[in-house]
Parts: sequence; structure tokens; C-alpha cells
Amino acid sequence: MPLAAPVVGFDLDMTLIDSRPGIGAAYDALAAETGVWIDTALVTSRLGPPLSVELANWFPDERVPAMIDRYRELYPSLAIGPSPALPGAVEALDAVHRHGGSTVVVTSKYPSSALLHVEHLGLAVDDLVGDVYAAAKGPALAERGAVVYIGDHTADIAAARAAGTVAVAVATGPFSADALRSAGADVVLEDLRGFDEWFSGWLSRL
Repeated sequence: MPLAAPVVGFDLDMTLIDSRPGIGAAYDALAAETGVWIDTALVTSRLGPPLSVELANWFPDERVPAMIDRYRELYPSLAIGPSPALPGAVEALDAVHRHGGSTVVVTSKYPSSALLHVEHLGLAVDDLVGDVYAAAKGPALAERGAVVYIGDHTADIAAARAAGTVAVAVATGPFSADALRSAGADVVLEDLRGFDEWFSGWLSRL
């Protein structure tokens, strides 16, 4: 018998939204202000880990906390508008609701920044948890009773494993479909346009 009210978790960057243009703009502004060269193309090719990890590649450790603060100050005006929803994102969220479920975004992004993206794009997200990465996402998902977690990064597979959920991966981020399979994803989709069909079928088999 299908779940009455399935809770489905989604990553944000490169799963629901293409945040590369916005993040690139924020890093470009930070580089211009500080005079520190940042390879923005490289940064946006490997989105997933926390901001502090990426900034440590460009600034000495003692400057990273101040750079985090400044990046987050720049982010709302520079990064929200240019970042569109990825193909199938709106439909995937709607599919969960159509089946009587609820959606939660669990992301390493700063919570207020993540919420700005969700609100700007009008995404049908019922709950949001930010500032958690990889297996540290597990408790947030488990506490909400999530049965599926969808992400684009191998760290999202670790999150699903930590939460005891089905690990669905989409090949819209830095990892290929083969790499995501090798990392242990239960299901690999090219993008979220394949989610509705998979989710409907998965529920019908429960």
C-alpha cells in the first residue's frame, strides 16, 4: 500500500536550481573588492561543499570568516535573480504534493540565502534546513521522516545513507551518472524531469 504522506528531501544547488550564475557573480564581486584572484569557473564547477571549504582555497585561514560574512552580504543582491530552476524541478516538487506528500530542502547553503532562492522562484517547498553537508544532513532528514533524498553530489548520497532514505541522484551537478552510481546511489536520473515517473512507480510498489 503506498505511503499516505511521503516526505521527500531535496538538495538545492544543482538539484533544484542552477545557482552557478549567481554564485559566480558573488565570487566575482568578492574578488574585485579584495583584489584576490578567484577562478570563478572552477568554483562553480564543483558546487556542493560548504562555503568555508571553497573560500579556504583562495584566502588564508584567518581571513575566511570575514570573507564568509562579506560573501553572504553580497549574495542577496547578486545571486538570486540570475539563478533559475533546473529542468523538472517545479514538476518534481508538485509530484510529491500530488501524491499527498511534503517536501523539505536540506542544503549546505546558508538558510536565509536558500530561502531567498525558494521564494524568488516560487518553489513548492514545505520546510527548509540549511548549513548542513553530507552525512550531517542525515539527522534533519530522519527527524522529518523523509523516505527519499534527491541530490546531485556524492555527499548527498552520504546524506541519504545517514538518514536511511532512498538515495536518488541527478546528473545535473559536478558528477556524471556513472560516478553517482559508483558512489552508491539507489536511483540515478539525468535530471528531475524523470522524477515524477520514477516516484509514481516507486510508491506503487510499496
